[in-house]
Amino acid sequence: MLGIPFPAPYDFAGMNVDLTEVEPVERRVDTLLRAETDEGSYLLVVESQGQPDERKRGSWPYCLSYLYEKYRCEPVLIVVTQSSATARWAAQPIHLGVRGVPSLTVRPFVLGPDSVPVIATEEEAKQDVALAVLSAMTHGRGRQAPAILESLAAALRTIDRDSASVLVQFVDSCLADDQVRQMWRDLMTAMQYFWRHPLAQEVREEGREEGREEGRVRERAEMTLRILEWRGITVPEDVRARVEARTDSDQLAVWSERAVHATGAAQLFDATE
Repeated sequence: MLGIPFPAPYDFAGMNVDLTEVEPVERRVDTLLRAETDEGSYLLVVESQGQPDERKRGSWPYCLSYLYEKYRCEPVLIVVTQSSATARWAAQPIHLGVRGVPSLTVRPFVLGPDSVPVIATEEEAKQDVALAVLSAMTHGRGRQAPAILESLAAALRTIDRDSASVLVQFVDSCLADDQVRQMWRDLMTAMQYFWRHPLAQEVREEGREEGREEGRVRERAEMTLRILEWRGITVPEDVRARVEARTDSDQLAVWSERAVHATGAAQLFDATE
């Protein structure tokens, strides 16, 4: 009657019509933003995807439907990935229902390395901070990560600190490589952005539990040396010993910020220190 090519069933089974979830189901997205526009409200559902995961073909439609039912505004799924293969997988529409005539179709928007340019210089990053953020999210891995993240860090200085703090969290949530994420947090801690945002609450709590100035000093010294090493700068033993021996947290904070821009390890220090 409907003209739909439904396959001929050979059996039927009645199912429970009560769709209430009696057990809590934990489902999370990486970032959820509400955007107000002249055409109404949109929910931007941002998911960072390291590799294909067929379970997402079910969880993404579920989350979008749930968000629409809860907030009554349009959900938009944006998948961010640093893998071209994962980008191609994520861009495939999700069809649920009769083949060729689905009852539900989800078409993710995908930001990946093939759709976002590499922004790896301060000049480019400062010209378009938002594009530099997307570049870090889609290209921030491997050998090019230090240049991309350093360029973005410099560009964040050109906008207001509250906006910068939000973007810092946004980038952090989309960096799939643990080492690169730690590098990003080190850079932002040195610039005092990371600690301004609730993202750092867990780290702050760990610091309170430790409750010792020695722990904070040691962490800052290690962070200063890591920044130099990740930037490909050789750290001589005398420089390493001087940083590790320093017990002044404020001075180490100065050195860690200098490490972001230094071209040699000796540039951490000046003649008065």
